[in-house]
Amino acid sequence: MSVFMSAFAALVGAMADVMHPLFQGASAAAAIVLFTALVRLAVHPLSRAAARGQKARTRLQPQIAELRKKHGKNPERMQKALMELHKAENVSPLSGCLPSLLQMPAFFLLYHLFSSQTIDGHPNELLGHQLFGAPLGEHWHDALAHGGPFGAQGMVYLGLYAIVAVVATFNYRRTKAQMAANPVTPTTGPDGQPVPGMGMMTKLMPLMSFATLFTVSVVPLAAALYVVTSTTWTAVERAFLYRDMPAAGTAMATAA
Repeated sequence: MSVFMSAFAALVGAMADVMHPLFQGASAAAAIVLFTALVRLAVHPLSRAAARGQKARTRLQPQIAELRKKHGKNPERMQKALMELHKAENVSPLSGCLPSLLQMPAFFLLYHLFSSQTIDGHPNELLGHQLFGAPLGEHWHDALAHGGPFGAQGMVYLGLYAIVAVVATFNYRRTKAQMAANPVTPTTGPDGQPVPGMGMMTKLMPLMSFATLFTVSVVPLAAALYVVTSTTWTAVERAFLYRDMPAAGTAMATAA
């Protein structure tokens, strides 16, 4: 693991060196943003596949509703019928999870890299890099201890919070509009019985976008940059990939 982390640190350092003529002291922060964009670009084909799967599942909702009526009292038959339907339509129920799952290693690498004082027995030089005076290895509470929320470091976090708030509000309105235009089949299991907690989960789902505010508060600034960049990318990407879904126009009208 130490050898792998050392190689990753060297990669981030090399990217920062390349970007130094343009970004000077913020070159490492710019390298993290670029790294995030490259990761998201790499998983973009999976995001496109997930979008196609989501659209297909939306089209299948009437058929799924019929299957629930037909096999509601026979869970095993219902499950088999759902699997056969998804297979016939070449739809994977789990395809939407893959882009998020494949990004997790990159996030944890950055988190570990900027949480470690040493890399392979040597001082972690990346911890000396800053973004407008805020060290990339420190946290929100460290910024509060150096000038408060409106100090030089605090303003960096306020800028990130502002970006997250705008993106989260956009996602919230868009998700609400999509859920209204494309209501999911009733929150019941294959046996026709209510799924415990599913109703509450459905209500809370649009609010999940705001959880990024908490994440930015508790991770090192470098990892926060990854989260903010990735979240913004997701919002733009989904707006593009799902632009032809019925909710897209509704969401844009709501946002306006």
